Amino acid sequence: MVSRFVFGLGLLSATALVHPAFAADARTLQIFVSKDKQSLAVYDGTEVVATSKVSTGKDGHTTPSGIFSVLEKQKYHESNLYSNAPMPFMQRLTWSGIALHESNSVPRYPASHGCVRMPGAFAKMLYGMTGNGIPVIISDGELAPQPIDHPNLFRPETSVAMPLLSDVELRPSMPDSPQKPVQVAMNDTAAMPMPVAALMPKPEIEPPSEPISILITRRTLRETVIDIQTLLNQLGFSAGDPDGLLGPSTVQAVTAFKTLRPAEFAGDRSLISDRLLKAVYAAAGKGEPPNGVIMVRKAFKPVFEAPVTITDPGLALGTHFFTLHAVDEKAGTADWLGITLENNLSRETMKRLGISNQESSIVTGKPIARSLSRIAIPDETRRKIDALIAPGSTLTISDTGLGTETGEGTNFITITRG
Repeated sequence: MVSRFVFGLGLLSATALVHPAFAADARTLQIFVSKDKQSLAVYDGTEVVATSKVSTGKDGHTTPSGIFSVLEKQKYHESNLYSNAPMPFMQRLTWSGIALHESNSVPRYPASHGCVRMPGAFAKMLYGMTGNGIPVIISDGELAPQPIDHPNLFRPETSVAMPLLSDVELRPSMPDSPQKPVQVAMNDTAAMPMPVAALMPKPEIEPPSEPISILITRRTLRETVIDIQTLLNQLGFSAGDPDGLLGPSTVQAVTAFKTLRPAEFAGDRSLISDRLLKAVYAAAGKGEPPNGVIMVRKAFKPVFEAPVTITDPGLALGTHFFTLHAVDEKAGTADWLGITLENNLSRETMKRLGISNQESSIVTGKPIARSLSRIAIPDETRRKIDALIAPGSTLTISDTGLGTETGEGTNFITITRG
């Protein structure tokens, strides 16, 4: 799933422009498609390395706008939806039928049934440039990635040499239970000599080579149910596996929990509600439930997810996409590039998400910095992700959850316009 590739260049069509030194190095690539301009641009960092005209979906078959990645590649493919129409050099973006592919009809206006058509020579060249997982951004207007520096973005942790705990005094710590005192090792470097092992050169740690995909979004019913299942199991109610599904075991456990608290749930006719979530969190001693979630995927497979907190939840986060262009493990720095996509939420979506103002989803001012500053990520979660990032890793911030296109065999797909 690594989107860093080396390739050779042959003769190109007149629609393509390619940087002359591009074949010499491995690059981290992104593809941007503009429906207004009917154009495609391949970026290495902030530099355009290839361009082409395209034809996107016509009226009634509009190409969706949003954040995608290449899921599958086939040199020759026939459409499953439209009479086995040929789709050479196909690069799939969704499992529902959207792809990049060659066509002998690219009039530079919307003409397809939803796919992004490209001229033959360019489609063949692009096919040789890419690999599974490379980001593809489709938008109405033209977008270009820009360097983004913000303390909430992930970066590799620099390793600090610490003395070994060979002759460390054990001191009492505050235990979870007063019946069981706990001893922990305290590191007092001023009182003890530096062990010889700590002065030895540390072996080089191989940085991660496979990029990851990260999504930060608002919690949905799925995450709420997973939390309720997990905590009810801890409280002794048999809620079944924490899978986010309201199966018989979960329904029975929720009902039993409410039955023990009749006054607290008087008049609450919903099986799952904010009142239930807060009560379960309180019963488990977990405090206030979070309102956001961060999810990580690698090679199209889920790795883990964890809660985050979004401040000012009545204000939309907007839709923002970041790509990690380069990492310096020794310096502990990471070069992120970012864009903001216009994403006007419907009234129904805003009501469902509890959003009263979607100002942040408008592409003006500094929406990226504003949204990043509103997200609080637990330190443990941040350390996990810092240890996983590699060039080509991506981060999406969105209000609208996983979305229907995200599933088995995909990165996080965010649709901003259907």
